[in-house]
Amino acid sequence: MALVTPHGSPTLVTLLLEGEALAQAQQHAKTLTTINISSREVGDLIMLGIGGFTPLTGFMGEKDWKGVVTNMQLDNGLFWPIPITLSTDTATANTLQIGQEVALADTATGEIMGILTLTEKYGIDKDLECREVFGTTDIEHPGVKMVMNQGAINLAGPVKVLSQGEFPTKYAGIYMTPAETRKLFEEKGWKTIAAFQTRNPMHRSHEYLAKIAVEICDGVLIHSLLGELKEGDIPADVRQEAIGVLIDNYFRKDTVIQSGYPLDMRYAGPREALLHALFRQNYGCSHLIVGRDHAGVGDYYGPFDAQHIFDEIGRDALITLPLKIDWTFWCNACEAMASTKTCPHDASHHVKVSGTKLRKALSEDEEVPANFSRPEVLQVLRNYYATIAKEDRAVVELKGHSAK
Repeated sequence: MALVTPHGSPTLVTLLLEGEALAQAQQHAKTLTTINISSREVGDLIMLGIGGFTPLTGFMGEKDWKGVVTNMQLDNGLFWPIPITLSTDTATANTLQIGQEVALADTATGEIMGILTLTEKYGIDKDLECREVFGTTDIEHPGVKMVMNQGAINLAGPVKVLSQGEFPTKYAGIYMTPAETRKLFEEKGWKTIAAFQTRNPMHRSHEYLAKIAVEICDGVLIHSLLGELKEGDIPADVRQEAIGVLIDNYFRKDTVIQSGYPLDMRYAGPREALLHALFRQNYGCSHLIVGRDHAGVGDYYGPFDAQHIFDEIGRDALITLPLKIDWTFWCNACEAMASTKTCPHDASHHVKVSGTKLRKALSEDEEVPANFSRPEVLQVLRNYYATIAKEDRAVVELKGHSAK
């Protein structure tokens, strides 16, 4: 039995240049018109480069955009749940010609990340994209806000990727490409691997989900988002430290791999769960753990909508399958972690665990029960929140001094 094949392709489609080809492209890019791209677009470009978005070869044209938004299919019929697009303002788009090469620069750093060969320019119905992909047009939804704030014109075409940004150095040993995770799985002799998606430090409920997967698969890839999050979420470097101490102290050696990927969160709930499964297939994972409120935000989605959507797309859409796990919690009567499928006791015995509750307790310096999160993890997070509090006090003092 071999690892699952990449999505829609027998092999990974990687667009990241290396060696002499990279050096030549970097020099050539300096002669081109430059367009600044957002953090989300940078993450998408890197995923195109490393094969995470196999079999895509660039940013989507209008037919692919519309098919993905309305029917979760590319124009050629291949399943794809969320549009991968690049946008700019109308004035800039009007200066560009079809067939023209354009350098793509990270807005935050100025680094030239890739080269796009422009094949198409088109406007989109943003309300349609938001309704279909996010299930809402509420501007308070962070994903909706992202779409509404993007440029009016999408630019489509194949890309050459020149950089992976800061990820390989900032997250050395954590950040891995699909080729690297596949090689690691093969070296370990793993054939069935469950991906655990997280944008939060892992509390006891997360730990329980991962350990259920360890019981039935050869191993688990704890795969953290390393891109940008919404305000109030815990930064990736702190999260990685917290996950690391959890693995070191509470998982059997060689049952889990800690890794990360370069995307920003879209908070698209069910649709994003499908994207998570799709690119985990490219990373070599046979399963994706899908628990409560996967990739959700606020009250926009039901707690298990992300599980139900896998039943709607059909078994042929993806090879990687959802590992659906019910609501999990600490049960005082069982004196253990449990789920609604395994615990016979009523809700009065249950301690519901969530990242939101944990962040609130820590930010307000409240006591956190031992059945909520491991002490080693809590210490990492308390250190982080103490640093924030110290910085906030320093800002207040500075403002007070300036006002005198």
